[in-house]
Amino acid sequence: MKFSKLCVTAAMVACVTAASSPAQDKGKTLVAYFSRTDENYSVGFIKEGNTAVIAKMIAEKEGADLFEIKTVKPYPAEYRECIDIAKKELNENARPELAGKVQNMDQYDTIFIGYPIWWGDLPMGVYTFLESYELDGKTIIPFCTHEGSGLSGTENTFRRLFKKSAVKSGLAVRGNTAQNNRKAAQVSVDEWLKKIGY
Repeated sequence: MKFSKLCVTAAMVACVTAASSPAQDKGKTLVAYFSRTDENYSVGFIKEGNTAVIAKMIAEKEGADLFEIKTVKPYPAEYRECIDIAKKELNENARPELAGKVQNMDQYDTIFIGYPIWWGDLPMGVYTFLESYELDGKTIIPFCTHEGSGLSGTENTFRRLFKKSAVKSGLAVRGNTAQNNRKAAQVSVDEWLKKIGY
């Protein structure tokens, strides 16, 4: 009788442990993001980029690896000069060279991809990143920072580029909120992750 109860108890503990293990459900997760310091719209000169703030919140919550997407050639520190170059890159459909690569992308099942909205689109360096890897079959989750444009249709960009991947609904956080109201930004991140099942 005691042996029977012991077996049932052990089985129940095993079931609870298995059910509470996120790794079994979603596999290994990466948060890749492009972000910019220096002078930014509405927040002035900053030492940590708006998108970086949100990326780190997501990575901490998910226990994910972090990867910063960086271009070989840095953008100017002044906001006006930076957006002029960003507009030129957009018009030319440029693919800026990146300074680094994710090692063993195959190990990741879920990839969060973060970026600021530049001229209503992804920064061109993010396109370079997306085109550098085979991402079919993975779960892709976009998030962005902005100052009024929201996701600006970029969810559809991901769905168009990755027809063989599961693209989840994205998150848009104002850069001003990410920079100056971390508590509100964290609430937005937490509520969004819960909503999309993470």
